[in-house]
Amino acid sequence: MAARFDFVMIIGMGLIGGSLAGALRADNPRVRIYALDINDETAARAVSLGLADEAPSREESIRLLGDGDVDLVVLAAPVDAYGAWFDFLDESGFEGVVTDTGSTKEPAIILANEHLRKPERFVPGHPMAGSEQEGLDGARSDLFQNAYWILTPGVKTDIYAFRRLHELLTQLGARVLSIDPEEHDRAVAIISHVPHVAAAALVQLAGKHSGENGELLRLAAGGFKDTTRIAAGSAELWTGILLNNREIVADELSEFADIIRNIHELVKNGDATEVKRFLQSASTIRNSLPAKWVKTETGLIEIRIPMDDRKGIIAEITTAAGHAECNIEAIDIDHQTEDRAILELILTDEGDLEGFIETLKESGFKPRKRLLD
Repeated sequence: MAARFDFVMIIGMGLIGGSLAGALRADNPRVRIYALDINDETAARAVSLGLADEAPSREESIRLLGDGDVDLVVLAAPVDAYGAWFDFLDESGFEGVVTDTGSTKEPAIILANEHLRKPERFVPGHPMAGSEQEGLDGARSDLFQNAYWILTPGVKTDIYAFRRLHELLTQLGARVLSIDPEEHDRAVAIISHVPHVAAAALVQLAGKHSGENGELLRLAAGGFKDTTRIAAGSAELWTGILLNNREIVADELSEFADIIRNIHELVKNGDATEVKRFLQSASTIRNSLPAKWVKTETGLIEIRIPMDDRKGIIAEITTAAGHAECNIEAIDIDHQTEDRAILELILTDEGDLEGFIETLKESGFKPRKRLLD
């Protein structure tokens, strides 16, 4: 089965869907892209902008999907709409690979298991990229360059569907990592969802004290604007994001509130030593964040892992790589017998390689590594 997808249907032509269409076109000028959206005018505009070749009607889309004229479907729609879209795909008889771009993964997987006859063909994904601009007007073909694109394969995920999608996303310039779905949802709550609420709260605070003529807001300089930039995002979109991950977001908001209460007491009591310690700790952590990473072609490493060709094994191995922060550049499967295969991973020059190998050994695998010239 060829790895490249030549016929792609993108459902939801907003910022992410439009940017993905542009990235696909830039990578493979021959790819045929079908745009589908709940708003027919939006899908048609994607065609007029050159991001898609066709904006088929729902009836025509069913025919294309059922006849095998589409080999990849990308759901770039709100997560709470997935159930209806999964039903739509099943109605059509679609047999290809399905992925998504939603920011919460456990709800997406539950809906796939409930609504898809073959949930193993669903490979959950989340591009960690975005912009304060919304919709097609903000779409950029380079949006995913060097951005993390998280995949959260589960026990049912088909290894070949995962491999094909992984290869495609890597071709688009993304850094693909595999993470457990629950770990993903907690991570994005901390680094994305809670910060959005915090930014919105800061804007609310400033708005409350801005005065009748908005004097305070006119004084807002770069620091305040940078800190609160994400608060300008779509209220409707972010309501869905927060509520789809509500249990974890609520937990992390509670923890964040504890931190605020703590610094509130330190400031109120004039405890200069502890205030400084608080700020220094935050400064140290912030300064430790990695700068933009660029791979070196001389640092590629091949890992060959003999394995049983069974369900769940791709999630087990690739999630272990994700835990070690090892970025998989390429993935392939070399069959030895009907039930045995060798998983070949090409890793880039980042992460805890030795820790990854040790985890594999502890799980009963016998990995072999070599440095690629």
